[in-house]
Amino acid sequence: MIEIVNLTQNPNHPRLYKILNRGLALDAELLSKVANVIEQVRINSDQALCDFTQSFDGIAISPANLRVDPDLIKTLASQVSSQLISFIQRAIENVQIFHQHQIEKSWEFTDEDGVTLGQRLTPLDSVGLYVPGGKAAYPTTLIMNAVPAITAGVKRIVVVTPPTTFMSNPVIAATLNELKLTEVYSIGGAQAIAALAFGTDVVPRVDKIVGPGNIYVTAAKKLLYGTVDIDSIAGPSEIAVIANPETPARFVAADLLSQAEHDADASAVLITTNALYAREVQMEVQTRLLALPRREIAEKSIDNYGAIFVVSSLEQACHLVNRLAPEHVEVMVNEEEKVAEAITHAGAIFLGSYSCEAVGDYIAGPNHVLPTGGTARFFSPLGVYDFLKRTNIIKYNKAKLEKNIAAIVGLAESEGLVGHARAALARFEMEQDQSRTTRPLAALTPGIKLPLIDEPN
Repeated sequence: MIEIVNLTQNPNHPRLYKILNRGLALDAELLSKVANVIEQVRINSDQALCDFTQSFDGIAISPANLRVDPDLIKTLASQVSSQLISFIQRAIENVQIFHQHQIEKSWEFTDEDGVTLGQRLTPLDSVGLYVPGGKAAYPTTLIMNAVPAITAGVKRIVVVTPPTTFMSNPVIAATLNELKLTEVYSIGGAQAIAALAFGTDVVPRVDKIVGPGNIYVTAAKKLLYGTVDIDSIAGPSEIAVIANPETPARFVAADLLSQAEHDADASAVLITTNALYAREVQMEVQTRLLALPRREIAEKSIDNYGAIFVVSSLEQACHLVNRLAPEHVEVMVNEEEKVAEAITHAGAIFLGSYSCEAVGDYIAGPNHVLPTGGTARFFSPLGVYDFLKRTNIIKYNKAKLEKNIAAIVGLAESEGLVGHARAALARFEMEQDQSRTTRPLAALTPGIKLPLIDEPN
């Protein structure tokens, strides 16, 4: 049964401490195992991918069959009902509409001295999308990762997904078909991340890898960050709900369980100012839990990291949310807009009784790839901006360099980098012949005693 904790009496209750310190268990033994997989792929290339697919997925495959035939994608997609296809299309359209508003443009300006400064935005050349497998298929994960990359203008988008899920559930193929993605590889796990990071004979390397996976995928992304860019180190899902008796208890209980069913390490929390309401929601969670198909997982999540926190005020509720910095926050109280303004650390905020978190997962349009594990304090949702790189543009002229050369030389001297100073000063040296140069005018660097270029003996 989900625990009720009165924080008005003990603001640092052990239950809260446990939830706040819910970390991703990437221990040394796990990282060592994953590092070995990565090294095998780096050394043995496609043969290692085939060996690991046999070992982990129980499927014999040859390097020639690692890439999925585009015709197979279409064949599998044709097995999906027209109604489900229409739902996929609607989700894609809504996500596209939202992400169009995130498009950024290159910019520049020219100052009073005629110097041009700016920043050029260009899409990444290539991105790898990891689509997790396991007991379920996740078409919306594919949509949420692919659409911002497409919107940003990424030239090459590669999809990797475990072979068992891809072949057994054609909804992934249908989603690929609707997104017009055809470069797909039937590999999963840490070995797929390694292949995308290093490249193999069959799988060309990419510049960035996005998409959630199991703990081995997450560990591989962590180890390979720097060799390749990644989206984030994602942890189990989480939700915090601020609600009071004006919201039916069944709404809150259902939303808590919607996250608890993800993973035994997921966290589902209600924050309320009403102790009687806390009890009502507690009983509703228990009732609904009994009828949930994924009851075993949800029950472990509730036992491990679930809680109903009773606080003294909505102000304290918002303070608690900001401490948790959760992936999802639902605000279902009067004046929800005012309450939401006080929440500064959250991946996504859902306002009102009918903005259930499932709306954000599937159809609303904002990205559901969100920061977890308290990282909403400094991370943002996945977006178009994650698939763009920025290049600074600087166009100086002689007059502006002369105006700033004393500062350049002085700062270079303070860092002990004489070569930097001389690179600027070289623009003002006067050639006397092929082998001799004079010192620049002292007026250029007043008061700075930097050893300049010596006269030849």
